[in-house]
Amino acid sequence: MSLVRLVSSPRGLAVLAVVVLAVWIGSHTAHHENDDVFQALFAHLSPAPLELEHGEPLGIEAPWLPSLFTMDSHGRTTGRLVVTNLQVFQAAAIVLVFVCFAGVAKRIRTGRGDALGGLFAGFAKWIRDEMVYPAMGRERGRRFLPFFLCLFFFVLFMNVFGLVPGAATATASIAVTCALALITFASMIVLGMVAQGPVKFWTSLVPHVPLALWPLMFVVEVIGLCVKPFALMIRLFANMTGGHLIVLSCMGLIMFFGAKGANAFAGWGSAPLAIGFAVFIMIIETFVALLQAYIFTMLSILFVGAAVHPEH
Repeated sequence: MSLVRLVSSPRGLAVLAVVVLAVWIGSHTAHHENDDVFQALFAHLSPAPLELEHGEPLGIEAPWLPSLFTMDSHGRTTGRLVVTNLQVFQAAAIVLVFVCFAGVAKRIRTGRGDALGGLFAGFAKWIRDEMVYPAMGRERGRRFLPFFLCLFFFVLFMNVFGLVPGAATATASIAVTCALALITFASMIVLGMVAQGPVKFWTSLVPHVPLALWPLMFVVEVIGLCVKPFALMIRLFANMTGGHLIVLSCMGLIMFFGAKGANAFAGWGSAPLAIGFAVFIMIIETFVALLQAYIFTMLSILFVGAAVHPEH
């Protein structure tokens, strides 16, 4: 399956159009002069409000919101709920899920379809047969499969966007990974209570222990229940941010040595080594984007599976 076949199909062109449009919209952010090279580079890891032509941040008036949720192009709190570039790429990731899976069901049923449908049909079967069914069983897994498919590809597309020039990685923001972890946490609680019953879910958290230890063990188990989504949040955020920091540090060394050296040759001389390291890390980041989507989804499957099985 060649890259040309993937891109040249109608849905491949639609995917390319979504990516280009997201990058174009996401580029309409405030760019302010900064004398510090590293601060200017690392600013691309932070959410940046989209700005209108006259410099006003794009958003809606929201004086009722806490200041934590509002900001302007200079990072000051205001009474506006602004739209950031990270939200653009989150929306684009959702659109890509619909576009890429438009022909997957037909491909699985009939074996016919374009190359992109075959690619994602293979991914869907792999997630079903190697991740969901082994952990949850066939009967339960069929009911939860659509949720975990959406979760996997939503995280994957947000991760991959960080490798596109001009784009941003939404999963490099702890606010985004926190929201994803809360979805898993809510699924654990709600689905567990539905499967086991509102009372039995909480009482089954504690194994068979002496009655005197039961209150203490209950508190410990509840804390452990909350630690699971917290670990999901930190793991995805740290891994996606770490690779970007290394790449930006390598690129920043070129400008750093160029500015600190006696002449421009210091910058030119460090460029091949810095670019070589940056390209190497970018290749690894391609694998990490897929790996972190797999880890986040696999752990979510295990956590939700443990919550809905009465024996747990």
